[in-house]
Amino acid sequence: MSTAFGDVDRLCVNTLRTLAIDTIQKANSGHPGMPLGASPMAYVLWQNHLKHDPASPKWLDRDRFVLSGGHASSMLYCLLHMTGYDVTLEDLQAFRQWGSRTPGHPEMHLTAGVEATTGPLGQGGSNAVGMAIAEAFLAATFNRPGHAIVDHRTYALVSDGDLMEGINAEAASLAGHLKLGKLTFLYDSNRVSLDGPTSITFTEDVGKRYESYGWHVQTVCDGNDDLAAIDAALDAARAETQRPSLVIVNTTIGFGSPNRSGTSKVHGSPLGADELALTKKALGFDPDQTFNVPTTALDHMRAALEKGKAAHAQWHARFDAWRAAFPELAAQWDAAWSLAVPETLTVGLPYYKPGDKVATRVAGGAALNALAEKLPCLLGGDADLSASTQTTLKGKGDFTADNRGGRNLHFGVREHAMGAIANGMACHGGVRPFTATFFAFVDYMRPAVRLAAMNHLPVTFVYTHDSLEVGEDGPTHQPVEQLMSLRCMPGLYTVRPADPNETVAAWCFAVRQTKAPTAIVLTRQNVAALDPGALGAVGDLHRGAYVLSDSPGGKPDAIIIATGSEVALALAAQKLLAGTGVAARVVSMPCCEAFAEQPEGYRNTVLPPSVRARVSVEAGSTHGWHKWIGDAGVAVGIDRYGASAPGPTLMQHYGMTPEAVADAARTSLARCRQ
Repeated sequence: MSTAFGDVDRLCVNTLRTLAIDTIQKANSGHPGMPLGASPMAYVLWQNHLKHDPASPKWLDRDRFVLSGGHASSMLYCLLHMTGYDVTLEDLQAFRQWGSRTPGHPEMHLTAGVEATTGPLGQGGSNAVGMAIAEAFLAATFNRPGHAIVDHRTYALVSDGDLMEGINAEAASLAGHLKLGKLTFLYDSNRVSLDGPTSITFTEDVGKRYESYGWHVQTVCDGNDDLAAIDAALDAARAETQRPSLVIVNTTIGFGSPNRSGTSKVHGSPLGADELALTKKALGFDPDQTFNVPTTALDHMRAALEKGKAAHAQWHARFDAWRAAFPELAAQWDAAWSLAVPETLTVGLPYYKPGDKVATRVAGGAALNALAEKLPCLLGGDADLSASTQTTLKGKGDFTADNRGGRNLHFGVREHAMGAIANGMACHGGVRPFTATFFAFVDYMRPAVRLAAMNHLPVTFVYTHDSLEVGEDGPTHQPVEQLMSLRCMPGLYTVRPADPNETVAAWCFAVRQTKAPTAIVLTRQNVAALDPGALGAVGDLHRGAYVLSDSPGGKPDAIIIATGSEVALALAAQKLLAGTGVAARVVSMPCCEAFAEQPEGYRNTVLPPSVRARVSVEAGSTHGWHKWIGDAGVAVGIDRYGASAPGPTLMQHYGMTPEAVADAARTSLARCRQ
């Protein structure tokens, strides 16, 4: 039912507008255009539709709101302050400053009430799709007749720039296909971007595009002032249960600014003192007052505290009744939200006898399926490659419009959206998402992986077909620079296991992470299982590196460090060197990042500083390896693109052989003697 709006509501809207532009002006940095234009729709949503509890920002059954146009962060911070979150006027006055809780773009770990880190356009809307998927899955998993403990909606406020991004098209297409009826986008259609009017690049009929995706589309003609029309559109979106909703809200960028409204000049720069004063006057505020929050407006919006408290209490009563009725399900719920793993995690996992030849992608699939039995909220999928990535959860069903409890997500050929959707699922909580594609295609989803790392999201990214041994598909499908490029991302664990048993350990490592994403990089070709009895302990994979095969007496002349399938080359080179009187230690280093976190004492045990003769072996870029091999070390790798030929032929031609590794060790020894 639509609400009658009056003077107090318009006062609230204009308070949000003026507070936002004051925030930006004090920082002398920011984006006033969108807050001035989009505050009406944000106000109506937060005041009349958003189910949230400002005193308990992490309430599990709250609605999620994602500001996909993260450059309008000042508006979000003002909403948080006005509705009673732990965002003070002092926080607003510290906007974009060192150490503040109000950074230039919203960051989920810094500010109470921020659901996702946004700013790179298109990511936030795609995150919202993931949140809606998580809500639907959890509702199907935990709700029981008469006991609805998961029942909330997801909203995203998106911009013209968001809807230009390809990632948004990928995510919106999938959302329509999945009929995510609890997802609503509010589209701030102001027809202006940074470079000027959108007419220079963006003239499509967005509404028809979304209708073709399977969305319910409405238009609000006057989003600057018609609060009732916005309210009615949100009511209609809630009533539509079979389709996600796009509400196109026509606004004026920089509304109220006499000389800049409707132009790109108001997009990304402070108004300046003179224009700020004129804008405040146009909006009915005293130009000489800064950070002016009328008591009437504050009291009206702070009603969210009591409203949220009541909604939260009602949910808690339902939740307590559900917990009492379904104690075993409640224990599963607790584990899902805490990301806890059972003490028996490793019991019954696949084990491969020494010499067994298995592609690590196959071993990874077996490990994933075994872990899925122990972790009921582990779900995910691939970019139309499940037969190749081996990541199908057998017998767990597909997540579809008709089966919300399925645990296999079919993302289609949409790598970028896949990564961002998985991030949104992790932001939502209660689920442990994974994705999978070929390693060469990580470039399609790199921005999403970066945001997962930045935000400590426990997403597992599986990448198969990891080297030149992809073979005949040629250089387009042979990743050579990708390993090092991922290792450059702070906060991401990149794990490249050496054999099937290390692969099982890699998956255990990944699902134990609660504050970091993991990339697991796997082979297409078969590799032989190593002998954990005669060699080092695969159980040390969590340390990032360990001594796999030592020299006699543990006193090596040289150390060979290898990852993935090239560990076998290192072991073969060790034998060649032994035949010429050179004692070599072989170190498996499946995860450089985890090894770097180990105590110095452990690192020195594996890589004694006194042993300067070192070789790294990896079928990829050698960039970065000197961190571990030092100034006397030799990096054996591939610093050029591949070619189309059988994998073993390529490895031979590119110098990835035991003989080349042994020669590199001798070269390093010679350097040490100079």
